[in-house]
Amino acid sequence: MNKIKVIFDTDPGVDDAMALLFLHHAPEIELVGITTTLGNGTIETTTRNALYLAERFGIDVPVAQGPATPLVGPAGEPPHYVHGHNALGDIALPDTIAKTVDPRPAHRLIIDLVRESPGEIAIVAVGRMTNLALALREDPEIAGLVRQVVIMGGAFGFHGNHGNVTPAAEANIIGDPLAADEVTGGSWPITMVGLDVTQRTQLTTEYLEALARDGGEAGQFIWDITRFYVAFHHAAGVPNMFVHDSSAVAYLIDPTLFTTRSGAIRVITEGMAIGQTIQKPDGYAFPPGDWDNRPSHKICTEVDAERFKALYRQTILRGA
Repeated sequence: MNKIKVIFDTDPGVDDAMALLFLHHAPEIELVGITTTLGNGTIETTTRNALYLAERFGIDVPVAQGPATPLVGPAGEPPHYVHGHNALGDIALPDTIAKTVDPRPAHRLIIDLVRESPGEIAIVAVGRMTNLALALREDPEIAGLVRQVVIMGGAFGFHGNHGNVTPAAEANIIGDPLAADEVTGGSWPITMVGLDVTQRTQLTTEYLEALARDGGEAGQFIWDITRFYVAFHHAAGVPNMFVHDSSAVAYLIDPTLFTTRSGAIRVITEGMAIGQTIQKPDGYAFPPGDWDNRPSHKICTEVDAERFKALYRQTILRGA
């Protein structure tokens, strides 16, 4: 099997940690690097979490830290009420971690790894797109050297999904809307896996209990970190846990799980709808406008949730 080499751009994060374990145990994947963004915690918190996860689960790849702020504006306060104060559900974490951060900034690690393996690297980005935008700014040619980019972010109105931070915006996109607009303006092949599908896949308590019972250390760890995250969902009136970041991994492993639509994408970068993602579908005729001369990218519109959940369980149990 020719494995897909993957850079995981992430802000761990409960669902980020679940996605990292999905990548780590998938036989189709060769993880080659982890780059961190702020979001679910400060950049110091998310980077420390990435180092902790790599050390605990034997993920021997470089971990590089991204910037402490988005391209424009302040970082904002992390959503402690979603992921906990340590962003991993407030489970107990060690005082010291032996694994150290790579000396390169995150965007430089992305450039270096892509240039070392042209045409082979897929980037799975499940946080703000600051690192990808900085990589594209510094070395625009890498867009033509990347195998594909799979992004967890955005919402395009399917199944009534428009935003989860504002009525118009999803969290990863509104965290750095300028970066998102620059990245989706790039010529690399992008698929956006947004709320349209991530909120169609939900994990029940029974599913997570079975994963803890049968999934070894990873399964028990997933149970532990999701206690806080599930409680947040329940407090918001959602009976089960949405599966956000692992949806992007699932698309990379098996795109047949999803239905997609192609077209140019823009991100609103100012005003009351800041962070909104809008696609002009291919084949639609409009007067000249801001979507012209933008590359066509895919967005996910439907998901086979049962097959996806079976794939996730099978992969974690494989690691056990």
